[in-house]
Parts: sequence; structure tokens; C-alpha cells
Amino acid sequence: MFRTPTDSKQPLLGATPDFAFHNQLRQEQAARKRKQKQWDWGFGAVFLIWLVLYVSSLHDTTAPTELQTYPGESISWSTCGTIANRDVECSTIYVPLDQFNASNNPDGKNFSIPLIRLRGKNATRSILLNPGGPGGSGSNFLYRRGADLHTIIGEDFHLLSFDPRSINQSRPLANCYPTPETRRNLSPVRDKRILEDSGELFAWSANYVRACADTMGEHGKYINTPQTAADMNSILDAIGQEDMYYWGFSYGTLLGQTYATLFPERSRRVIIDGVANVFDWYESPLDREEMTDTDNVFHGFVDECIKAGPDKCALAGLADSKEQLFEKLVTSIGKLRDEPLSVYVNNTVYGVLDYWAVWNDGIFPALYKPANWYTLAANLASLLQGNATDAFLAYGQERRWESNHDSTQFVMLNDGASGIKFFPKDRLALVDELVSYFNQSMFSETELGLYFSKQAWSIAKTHTFVPRKRVKTAHPLLMLSTTYDPVCPLVSARSANDAFVDSRIVEVKAYGHCSLAVPSMCIARHVRDFLYEGKLPDENTQCEIDGEPYFVKPDEGGKAVSLAVFDDPEERRIHLAQVRLARDLWLRPW
Repeated sequence: MFRTPTDSKQPLLGATPDFAFHNQLRQEQAARKRKQKQWDWGFGAVFLIWLVLYVSSLHDTTAPTELQTYPGESISWSTCGTIANRDVECSTIYVPLDQFNASNNPDGKNFSIPLIRLRGKNATRSILLNPGGPGGSGSNFLYRRGADLHTIIGEDFHLLSFDPRSINQSRPLANCYPTPETRRNLSPVRDKRILEDSGELFAWSANYVRACADTMGEHGKYINTPQTAADMNSILDAIGQEDMYYWGFSYGTLLGQTYATLFPERSRRVIIDGVANVFDWYESPLDREEMTDTDNVFHGFVDECIKAGPDKCALAGLADSKEQLFEKLVTSIGKLRDEPLSVYVNNTVYGVLDYWAVWNDGIFPALYKPANWYTLAANLASLLQGNATDAFLAYGQERRWESNHDSTQFVMLNDGASGIKFFPKDRLALVDELVSYFNQSMFSETELGLYFSKQAWSIAKTHTFVPRKRVKTAHPLLMLSTTYDPVCPLVSARSANDAFVDSRIVEVKAYGHCSLAVPSMCIARHVRDFLYEGKLPDENTQCEIDGEPYFVKPDEGGKAVSLAVFDDPEERRIHLAQVRLARDLWLRPW
């Protein structure tokens, strides 16, 4: 969470919603680079061909049919592909800059909000889904994982999602650079070493935040979570639905808590999964709770590796105990800070593998998804044994999607305690404060650049939202969490539990980000019982995982393999859907 810009390119303004997703994929295939570093075209071509085949298996590119309307709705829909052999429909609504004060809405200025829906066969209502971020695209999320979520939720709900204001296909797109060329030229900055890089980063951030304000103008002030929560009411009104049915993940739990606080009377079924602390988000300059369990998840990776043994975890053969393996990993990878490795594969694939690539781009993302631990362990084992090629190919070429938006920064910094009112004005004083903060976790450095931008942020806060306690909603909230979540710890779910009257926590006893990080039929039953009948456990409760989800060798054919045995065919389908969700990278920390 909180490091997740959408992994997508945007269609040109004016492209039809029906083909926006396909336009976006073609643009993604044209460039995969970050901070001016071009990766190998031969490898890239192979990867992108795979991506096209993968996405085309989820939905087709058929031309849109005539517009479809439904009784009680005020919008029209067009067919925009298929998911699991079922038509997907798309529409767009327009919302004002300021949902709370009409006097702040000049003529001709608004946000477009793209909608996407997968209809259920028996459905009379829609459940709204948010994948997190901030900056996550609901349309991409539904195309990618809608079939599996539909299997878990069932036929009595339409799955409805959206691109929040200024995100993905929404317009105007949140941007701090007027053109892609400007972004390529001006965005690179050294931001790895808090002391050594702080001078450049401090100076660069001052210019960056000014560019954000200038590029977005009046729109930039209203890209925040309370406004998005109000946009969700506009979505409900457009489809003629009074009550909010909602399932939000990661940052989506902040959006869900904000909505339930602002509009408790419409909050009929709200699920927040992988819960973040809404009080820290809005009121604390430094989120000191976010990484409460990050190191615990890393320790869990090491512990489960030793338990699994060398046949399943390649690292297990390099140490006699979890303590020894932990020390070996921290020491060996730590040396890469000052002594990065030169890696040469061929004359188009070579480079340098440093500490930040392995630690922040390799280990940290894998903490979100234990299904990736098998591959992580194999790459790290090769590295520790003197062969850095696998780790370099996996983490060293910075193959993140080139971002063409700044929605994450706008939402985070507009929401919370940003600017010199809350941070030291002096660079060295800021560094001192951040060094103390970063000492809470071995992975805190991933947020270095964010906090320099937060200190320099110059856009005035336009929302007046303040989180509250003892909020009584139309129906109590259901909160889902793992025992050890790397960025949304269980303690944050307990904070939300205290804030919302009669809410309940269901905890799956596992590592990973959000309940869908591991398969658990117990979780699926709680979700259905809540959505269909409003049932909550009498008290906060726990769920077991199904099978052994750690250090599972990926199937060479790419098919999901059952980790547990279920007699009921419906439960087998749900379990396999959970396994696929656990493997997928739809929740990523970048």
C-alpha cells in the first residue's frame, strides 16, 4: 500500500471508454522504463508478447455494441470486452471538482469517472470494489481479477468498480509534468541514501511540488480521498442504488472508512481488507504504525523457509537455523550498499545489482505475496552462492512500468498533514527526523522520496474531513486482516474496530497483505455470510489457512493448483480462485 501508482498507460483524452483499456495496453507495450534506464529489448519483446496473450485471455477486443440502459439507472452502458466468457460493460459519469461546496465549481470543470461492471446472473444490486493504492485502477483490477472475485462473491451481486478521480482513465489525469518528455527529462533524482542524497532530493522536491501545483491548476486541490468517497455516492445515484455494498483493499480501507464516516446512513455492507490507520493517514505527518509488522513478515519468510527445508526453499540449505539464515541474508545483501555487483549476461543485458534493488525491489514486494516466496528464495540463494544473474534479471533492471501520472502523491499529500506546517523547514532537521522514523523497520527507506515531497508540498488542503470514533453505520463493518501484514498491520484493524460501532475483525492466521494473500475458505464464508445476510461473528475471530501456501513451486503451465481438498464443487472453485488471487500481483508496493 501507499507505493502503488497504477501500472498502466492512459489513452488520449477523448478515447472511448470501451477501448481505453486496450489502448492502454498498447502504450504499455511501447515503453517499460524508469528514470531513463532502458532495459533489454529482446527480453522485453518476449515479456510483452506474454502480456498480450495473458490479457487477451481475460477479455476480447470486440467492437462496442449499442448502448444499454437499465430500469432505475440514469446512465447508459456499452460492452467493453469479456471476462470469463461474460460481457463486461462500461460507462462514464462526471462529478464536480468539489462535492461538498458548489461555490467552488467553476463552469466547465469537472472530473470524469469511468465505471466498469461485471453482471451477476441473479443480481439486483452492485458491490463496489477498490483495489487500493492510492492510484489503483478499478477497471484494470476488474479485468485482471474480476473472474476470481466473482467466484468468491457469487451470482447475487454485480461487480462494479471505477477509476477514482484523476487516476488511470479518469480525466484530468493527476500529473506533475505537462508532457511525457518533460517527465523523462526532469523526474530522475538520486533518492537511495538518506544522508548522501538528501541535498539533491531536498532541492529537487521543492521544484517537483511547484510543478504539481502548476500542471494541475484548480483540479489539483480536489484530488483527495473525501472527494472520492463523495464520488462513490454519485456512482450509487447513477445506478439507482441507495445502499453502499463495498469491498476495499489496502488504501481502499481508508476510502471505505472515510465513506462510512461521512455517509454512515448509506453504509449497508462495508468490508475493509488489509486495514490502514485512518487517524494516522489524515492527522500524523509520519505514519508510525504502517510498518509495525514489516520486519515480522521478513522473519516469517526466514522461519517458514527453514521449516520447508531445502527441497522447497533453496535458502534453507545455506543455514542451520532461522537465526543463522536471517543473519546471512542481512549481512550479505547489506554489503551491496557499498560494493554493488557487476552482472553481464550479454551485450544488451548487463548492469549493476545494488542493495536497493535486492532489498526494496526484490524482498520487500515479495512480503506482500507469500506465493512469491519460492522464487524469491531461489534468486537469493543463487546470489548468496556467487551467481547474481537471476537476482539481476528479476530485480536489477528496474522494470517497473513507466509511470505517466502522480496520483499517489496527490491523494496522499492532499489528504494528510503535509507541508512545512508539519515538518522541519531545514534539510538537516528533516533528515534527523526521518532517520529516527526509518529506524523502526529495515524497509522504511522505501518511503524516502515520499517524505521529502510531503515536507515540500504546497497545495493547500481543501477538505475538512476529520476521522471520528464511535461511528454508527447502517450496518456494522466487517474487517479482514492477516496476522502479519507488511504495510497494514493488525493493530490498525483494531484501531478501526474501536472507531466503528459493533464492527468485527476476522483475522486469517498468516503472513501477507490483505486476506487474499493466502487461501482460506473460512474467510470466503465470512464474506458471503456478511454480504448476503449481514452476518458477523459474535466477537472478533480467526480463520485458518487452507493447505501450505508458503514456498509452493509455481506450476510450469501457469495453472492454479489446489493446496487443499474440498468435497463440495463450489468450494473447490472458490479455493482455486483464492489461489490465483494469492499469486497475482494486483496489489504491489510500487
